[in-house]
Amino acid sequence: MKNPGVGKRQVVLWLAQACFVVSALAGLAGCAANSGTTGASDAGTDIATESDATPARKRAQIRLDLAVDYFNRGQTTIALDELKRAIVTDPSYGEAYNLRGLVYMRLDDPKLAEDSFRRAMALKPRDGGILHNYGWMLCQQRRYPEADQAFKQALAIPLYGEKAKTLMTEGLCQMQAGHKAEAEATLSQSYQLDAGNPITGYNLASLLFQRNELTRARFYIRRINNTDLANAESLWLGIKVERRMNNREAMLQLADQLQRRFPQSPELVAYQKGAFDE
Repeated sequence: MKNPGVGKRQVVLWLAQACFVVSALAGLAGCAANSGTTGASDAGTDIATESDATPARKRAQIRLDLAVDYFNRGQTTIALDELKRAIVTDPSYGEAYNLRGLVYMRLDDPKLAEDSFRRAMALKPRDGGILHNYGWMLCQQRRYPEADQAFKQALAIPLYGEKAKTLMTEGLCQMQAGHKAEAEATLSQSYQLDAGNPITGYNLASLLFQRNELTRARFYIRRINNTDLANAESLWLGIKVERRMNNREAMLQLADQLQRRFPQSPELVAYQKGAFDE
């Protein structure tokens, strides 16, 4: 799944295309290096541009760029080494602490991850991407009220450019917390901003299917299954929706796709067993 607008100095850990469900929330994060926030300087006096960067900041940025590349390639400890060098070079570099938080999350060290995000927020309190990542970390620790607060702080930043992503992540977190009504409302807001995101669409369809709002569920899941973003999970949900609506022809068409495209999937096994209510 492509992530439009992700530059070299950004890290976006989206759910893999093969995984739309809320149980895979651990695969989701936000922007690390260039968060796309207000564009104002930390002092709030002017718009920060390249010419404002000190020599130390420019050297630290080179290290951060390397860390992002290593992080994206899964070379996490090497990324951490580069981040340490970046922070030694420029201890006021909030983006480096932000990425360090993601690194420590991947290394399963929540204490150091939280410390990194808090340092990043202290340096860049108006950075929506950092708040997004911090909220995601809190959600993984099941600190749901704190996570919700962090997401809402990010969304309250007027020029924050990733509101659809943060609303999606907040909605998934609310689902994980068992707050289905709130999750549906939040995901609906995200969908209004980015109707092409299959993660948002899938989870909206799933929530609506659980409430037996079949026409609306079919709308969202068909929009995914009619594209190349369809996967075994989305096809299986579509099968269950069409079956419950007594639309046998559409159900069999989806089942044929599932069998042809994902013959080894657990969803096909469930279909063959008739496990429609599991």
